Amino acid sequence: MMADNPDIKPVETAVDIEMGNKNEEESVEELDLEEGGGDANTGKAVIDASKVGDITSQVMQNPGVLAALQDRLDGLVGRGSGYVDRCCINKTCHVMLCSLPKVVKRRIKALKNLQVKYAKTEAKFYEEVHELECKYASLYQGLYDKRKEIVIGSIEPTDSDCEWPSSDEEDEDEEKELLASSPPQDELKKKAAIEDKEKEDDKEEENPTGIPEFWLTIFKNVNMLSEMVQDHDEPILSHLDDILVKFSEPGQTPMGFTLEYIFSPNDYFTNKVLTKQYTMRAEPDETDPFSFEGPEIISCTGCTVDWKKGKNVTVKVIKKKQKHKGRGTTRTVTKTIQNDSFFNFFNPPQVADDGDMDEETEILLAADFEIGHFFRERIIPKAVLYFTGEAIEEDDEYEEEGEEEDAEGEEGDEEDENDPDFDPSKDGQKPAECKQQ
Repeated sequence: MMADNPDIKPVETAVDIEMGNKNEEESVEELDLEEGGGDANTGKAVIDASKVGDITSQVMQNPGVLAALQDRLDGLVGRGSGYVDRCCINKTCHVMLCSLPKVVKRRIKALKNLQVKYAKTEAKFYEEVHELECKYASLYQGLYDKRKEIVIGSIEPTDSDCEWPSSDEEDEDEEKELLASSPPQDELKKKAAIEDKEKEDDKEEENPTGIPEFWLTIFKNVNMLSEMVQDHDEPILSHLDDILVKFSEPGQTPMGFTLEYIFSPNDYFTNKVLTKQYTMRAEPDETDPFSFEGPEIISCTGCTVDWKKGKNVTVKVIKKKQKHKGRGTTRTVTKTIQNDSFFNFFNPPQVADDGDMDEETEILLAADFEIGHFFRERIIPKAVLYFTGEAIEEDDEYEEEGEEEDAEGEEGDEEDENDPDFDPSKDGQKPAECKQQ
């Protein structure tokens, strides 16, 4: 049959797979035997090379075959996914490495050993960075203490402390400019109106203690935290006076830090301080040293919240009525279940000693680590800027710039793909890096 001839196989395969038409197959074989000749005993076609082009031309003129091939080609459009690209790159790298001479492979192993030594040296660098963090943490602490005193109202900042250009001063400058440009007869009227307004504002202006709900406002301003805060959490968080970060001592193993949440006396729990401790790995993993990119959080531990009776917002009690099938009597059953609350943050999922965890636990811990890092690196050092929203605007600007770059890149790729004259080999881009371990 024709299938035994490798020169004809691609055409027959297209007919067999896409058409599934035995009549078409028979007609092709008959054409082969009649025009190309063959062995009557074996039934194998002996095709003259000059006939192959004619046979292929006839088959490709078949509308069914053309439609099947077109469907196959359409299905390939847009399949240049990153996964496929990576697989191709990895395969190419593997083939390239296997084809190298043994002496070159030996030298590559030497380079990998150097890379491991680099990672260990980098770990020492981060150890010294941690020592600097500890040193400057003591210098920052005086500033944080004064911030807390102003927030809770234990001290009143001096006039020199409060020297800062504000929108109120800009309004005053505008009023002065307006008076200077007004006619003399109108100036007295406008000045009198402004003085009356200031007197009314002084009467209406309250004098609250410190900066009310300072930290609660920050939590509500930051999307990552506002998603955690429920309505029943807000009265409790209004008693939050300060958040501190305490670093592990230099040379202490393992490296880590602790977040301390300082609360004023309240009706919900007796704790004055709630803590969240994070443990970090600050050296390369022996099983995967090339993945080391600096210290990373590997575990966290919360604390016990000593809730007052009936005030635990992390649980809720539900009541269900159950009916007895035989007697027909009913009874009410109460059940305690977990309730959404920010304070679940102090009761993170526990990881087994072997490190095994399900997908849900892995996702929860990854989010927890991100939040802990965000408190340490952003919220605590720049609290006032998150209160006013200035730091949030800055974060949004960076995100928008990244999104614009991604959009421009996607648009450019789409234009290149739609360009019939586009030649990837002439694009001028460097080939993707070959990653190997």
